Amino acid sequence: MSSPRIDKHDRSPSQRADAPHASSRRAVLAAAASAAGGIAAAMATSPSTNAQAAPVPAADIWSGEYWAIKQRAGAEIRLALYRKRLGAPAAGEASRPVLFLVHGSSISARPSFDLSVPGHGEYSLMNVFAGYGFDVWTMDHENYGSSSRTESNSDIASGVEDLRAAVPIVARETGRSQFHFLGESSGALRAGAFAMVAPERVGRLALSAFTWTGRGSPTLAKRGEALAFFRANIRRPRDRDMIRSIFTRDKPGTSDPAVPEALADAELAFGDTIPTGTYLDMTANLPLVDPRKVASPVLLIRGEHDGIASLDDLLGFYKELPNPDRQFSILSGAAHALALSLDREQFWHVVHAFLTMPTRAGT
Repeated sequence: MSSPRIDKHDRSPSQRADAPHASSRRAVLAAAASAAGGIAAAMATSPSTNAQAAPVPAADIWSGEYWAIKQRAGAEIRLALYRKRLGAPAAGEASRPVLFLVHGSSISARPSFDLSVPGHGEYSLMNVFAGYGFDVWTMDHENYGSSSRTESNSDIASGVEDLRAAVPIVARETGRSQFHFLGESSGALRAGAFAMVAPERVGRLALSAFTWTGRGSPTLAKRGEALAFFRANIRRPRDRDMIRSIFTRDKPGTSDPAVPEALADAELAFGDTIPTGTYLDMTANLPLVDPRKVASPVLLIRGEHDGIASLDDLLGFYKELPNPDRQFSILSGAAHALALSLDREQFWHVVHAFLTMPTRAGT
């Protein structure tokens, strides 16, 4: 098992030339401000209420970048972490609720959760939940984005170890020891598997486009035809057409055509191949998350037309969850990529309502 270590020399992009994307906080903020005219900024509310307020200017959202170090077989694997919140951290301030976003199989962290599509509205989930008052984090898993390239296929177990390496950084920087997690697709598998082994770190857990056993999934059945390739190779092709297919394979018309183009522009900067590990796990090794071992409150959320997250499979998982604080939500008309869909505001609403559920009386 790999052991996490904090790289204390990499607290922010302004302190190292080789920080993720080699950008300073000032550059990040300047870029966000310049894009503000083309995107609707996040809705600003206190995390203790579901009411929406006035949009937050993008320039008011502070960005930070960090490194975590994962040890394996004597080697150091560098993992890129990204953070957004309203305003820069200040000494002595009260900590904010933390939301950690976990990306899926084919797209790294920032294109997944911090995408800019100028002129087409807000697509940065990080901006949205920073505007709601959360301290929002995400990371590039091993072999994704700006994180280290290795000979691993970056399967779900590897993703869990990535999260183990990341949480000490988040705890150090935020003053919180427990965080909310939202994972999408295979990121939901990573988050769910992490919740089993580190329940003390998980507050509320949102699983989007999740699959349990894979039963009833036409997408996974089709993907299984390439199982021999996934077993024999640590990386698979991932070009612009494949990225487009994420938005068209289930139900064309559920996303703005500009979104996959912007996503491909952002993601293909990291190359045209991606690890096979999560595809291998999802076609040959399910189930990977035991609902009876997930102690936290859970939200299961799927699109009506999602070809991976079948309804019967998710209902079976939902019934086995031990915590009565649980919710199941279906977004009518949506497909797999909920955070980047035309109806993403419904997704924001459902997730925000779950994360801000008032405490039960008497507890």
